[in-house]
Amino acid sequence: MQTTAERNFDVVIIGTGPGGEGASMEATKRGLSVCTVERMSQIGGACTHLGTIPSKSLRTAIYRLMDNSSLLRRAGVPEVSFRDLRKSAQTVIAQQVTMRGGFYERNEVEVACGHASLTSPSQVQVLQEDGTVLLLNAKFIVLATGSRPYRPPEIDFNHPRVFDSDTVLNLPDTPRSMTIYGAGVIGCEYASMFRNLGVKLNLVNTRPRVLEFLDDEICDALAYHMRDTGIRIRNDETFDRIETADDHVVLYLKSGKALKSDVLLWANGRTGNTESLGLEHTSIKPNHRGQIPVNEHLQTSEENIYAVGDVIGSPALASAAYIQGRYAASHLSDGHTEQLRLRDIPSGIYTSPEISSVGRTEQELTEACVPYEVGHSMFKNLARAQIMGRPVGMLKILFHRETLEVLGVHCFGVNASEIVHIGQAIMAQPAPHNSLMYFINTTFNYPTMAEAYRVAALNGYNRLV
Repeated sequence: MQTTAERNFDVVIIGTGPGGEGASMEATKRGLSVCTVERMSQIGGACTHLGTIPSKSLRTAIYRLMDNSSLLRRAGVPEVSFRDLRKSAQTVIAQQVTMRGGFYERNEVEVACGHASLTSPSQVQVLQEDGTVLLLNAKFIVLATGSRPYRPPEIDFNHPRVFDSDTVLNLPDTPRSMTIYGAGVIGCEYASMFRNLGVKLNLVNTRPRVLEFLDDEICDALAYHMRDTGIRIRNDETFDRIETADDHVVLYLKSGKALKSDVLLWANGRTGNTESLGLEHTSIKPNHRGQIPVNEHLQTSEENIYAVGDVIGSPALASAAYIQGRYAASHLSDGHTEQLRLRDIPSGIYTSPEISSVGRTEQELTEACVPYEVGHSMFKNLARAQIMGRPVGMLKILFHRETLEVLGVHCFGVNASEIVHIGQAIMAQPAPHNSLMYFINTTFNYPTMAEAYRVAALNGYNRLV
């Protein structure tokens, strides 16, 4: 028989991923009593256990293997298996869980493990593993339940050769060939990783261009370099059906094409984790992909219930989720959120080479009739890139022709996700300090990748005279 305990808190947060953690830490620092609920046995959410951390750890392990492959062959080291490459991810995950657990303990945030569901706009029911029920009454609730891969009902994901992004890291060994359906961020990242392992790869894109939300020039550069490594990109294609066998999978497309490979990775969209969340006991109505609508303050249709992270959809980035969590906690506390920035959030895409951008693209500025100019720096001309042996890539700065305000920064190549933050910092400054002249008049260490900003700024400024 279930036993029930009832507790009262200022804030109850569902989920311990980046959004839940950000909300928990901000709320407790503001003197609020906080309880966070996690359905997994360990904190961290899908970001730590299934997505960002394990996939980026695998990517780094693959790069290390590539950099040392000739040395390993000369030393007679046997071929490294996919299972071996995954071991580093397990170490990092354990470190992350320990570190993040310390955050909750030091900040005296209570953590309850179990399945959470709303019984009303002010109460959360937690069904714990031992069958007991915990009732949490709260003035405010933050939904940070994340998302999962979208699984069409007609596809058998229990088949040993059919995977999604949550299960692909469980591959027993490196396949000889792979078809990835979906050329979004996740699909492109895994395409780069598996191609670097020598896997023959088809990348099926349902849109006309790869990652078309990016600046056009970056899209074109990525597609060129992916094809150059041997990835076969198939644009404007649509899924028809799948046939599975013991030793292969065939993906049939509506264009009549049939793609046979050892395994299939389905990477076409994600679904918000809102089922069995008890939203029927509130006025909250998720859309067809399980995503929760929110206003500019991240409030749902219930003013005391906030939603953050992947469960609200775009931009669906771990970095964005964390700041959204902090923003929600700040707003529910006293309504003051001026110090937190929800705009100009950079994107980081860990393809090979990686991509990062912040601000507007050329096509957006053109459509808005903004008079802009472009400054380029090609990595092949930078001493640091030459020293590193990573000449592929570029940095482009978009700036206003008259005011010189920096409007966008787009980077493709080694360390792109680090380099972009320099531009982000300048864009965040009030006028006239958000100017191209900062990069022209600032001394950068030499040789560094950051020097690309000076080169690109001078390149763009010279177009004005």
